[in-house]
Order: sequence, then C-alpha cells, then structure tokens
Amino acid sequence: MSKLNTLIDEIIHAFKQTLRYGVRLIDRMSPPALLGAALVLAFICSILPLALVLFAFFMLIKLAVGATVICGRRNQRHQEHVE
Repeated sequence: MSKLNTLIDEIIHAFKQTLRYGVRLIDRMSPPALLGAALVLAFICSILPLALVLFAFFMLIKLAVGATVICGRRNQRHQEHVE
C-alpha cells in the first residue's frame, strides 16, 4: 500500500509543478501572445475533435458504401457464371 501512496504523491507533485509552471508562463505572456495561446487552445478543444469525428463518420459511410458495391458486384459475377 505504501508504494501506491508514494506513486500517488509523485503524480500529485508532478501535477502541481506543471500547474505552477503554466501559471508562471501565463503571467509572463504579453496580451497578444496570451490571445494567440487562447485561440490555439480553443482550436484544440473545439474544432479538432469535430474534424476527427466528421472524418470517422465519413470513413464509416465510405466503408459501408464500398462494402455494398463490392457485395453487389460479387453477386452479379456469380450470377453470370451460373447462367
């Protein structure tokens, strides 16, 4: 149990250090740099996931249509060989 506590303490310590570093970095930024960072963060949090979801959605549609077309062509060829 002590190893688990030590690991959790290290994780919390690393998170605190990262948070302090981020706060100091934001404190040193000029207003235009802060605006740019906010825009990049907004892009990462909103537009990028939307693009990934749309990509996955259209890829699934493409695979479904492709499977339907291939299945139809196989059935057509099979019927040509039978006749």
